[in-house]
Order: sequence, then C-alpha cells, then structure tokens
Amino acid sequence: MNRKRIERVMRERDISGVTRRRRKGLTRPAKRAVPAPDLIGRDFTASALGMKLVGDITYIPTDEGRLYLATWLDLATCEIVGYSMADHHRASLVVDALTMAAGRGRLQPGCIAHSDRGSEYTSDELRREMVRLGLRQSMGRTGSCFDNAAAESFFALLKEEIGTRQWPHRASARAEIFAFIETFYNRKRLRRHPVWGYLTPLETRHRLEQDHALAA
Repeated sequence: MNRKRIERVMRERDISGVTRRRRKGLTRPAKRAVPAPDLIGRDFTASALGMKLVGDITYIPTDEGRLYLATWLDLATCEIVGYSMADHHRASLVVDALTMAAGRGRLQPGCIAHSDRGSEYTSDELRREMVRLGLRQSMGRTGSCFDNAAAESFFALLKEEIGTRQWPHRASARAEIFAFIETFYNRKRLRRHPVWGYLTPLETRHRLEQDHALAA
C-alpha cells in the first residue's frame, strides 16, 4: 500500500507508531560545577567485582507525574547493584542508589563511579558520599552519550521490555521496575561475557566470586 494512504488511515483513526526515538535528556550541567575527569575512557569492561560502576537517571511517565529512576551498574557483571526511585531527580536520588550498592557489600576501595555531568552528579552531596565510601568519581563529556553508553543501554533495554506506555500511578510503575531489575534482568537476562559466553549478571557474579576465592 502507498505510504501516504497508511499515513491518512492512521491519522483518521488517531493511530501513532511506537518508536524508540531519543527524548530530551535529563542532564543539566550545574553552573560553576567542576567536573571530575573521565577515568574509564569508554572502556566499559572490568575484570573484578566492584571496581567500575556506571550510573544514570531516566524517568517513567505516569498519570501522577514522572517517576525518576537512578541506577548504578557494575561493569564486571552488567548487574544493577544499586537503584533508587522517587518523584524527583535531586542529588539524593543518585546518592540513595549508590548507598544501596555499597550496602550490598559489592564495592571495592578505589572503585570508579562514572556518570555524565548532570547537576545531580556534580553535587556536593554525591561527592561527600563518594569520599565517605572511598570511591573515585569519573564523568564523561557534556553532550556525549557514548561516554556513558553502558548505563544508557540499560535504560533502552528497560523501556523496550516494559513498554513505553503511561502508567496510571507511580506505585504500579515502581513495582514493575523493581520486578524487572530484581526478578528478570539481574537473574534471567543473558549478557555476553568476553570469556564465558552468555550468562546472566548473577551467574557472572558467582563465577567471579568463585575465581576470587580460588585465587585467595
């Protein structure tokens, strides 16, 4: 059928296609903020647990307003080790997610925590938490999504799997995101490891823990 006819029929019936077109991001560089150097240089690999994290923020639309999600992903396993959800994207959102990752006991001294240069990540609140935890802060360049591609690819997968619909309220969106991360992604979603092939993030973590125990 002719493309113009398809467009006319869709317009008459108020039908719109679902796309993964990139929306305007949340990154807002803070005025007078001093960014951290880029310590990973697009090397989204790690040979040990808790040595390299990448973090980012996204939002899910609901009838009550946006639900914001901050995550920290361990590059050694591609596992989401820390996350937080709220009706705002202030610095406390990413701090809470980082505190969760540290509370699970999976961060090593000197671990690199990489992000973009959004105001949440250049905040004094986050920097104080990183100092307290003994982490090294790293940031990509302004306007370069490739400098934090590993974190952004997780959000693309999340929205592809749970859909792009608008939830009726934040509680239902929160429950589905929790189930996706804890039940499906970390435990069932296969990711390709350069040495061991396709494993889930949880299986990869167990392999690394076993290798560490044998080496010790």
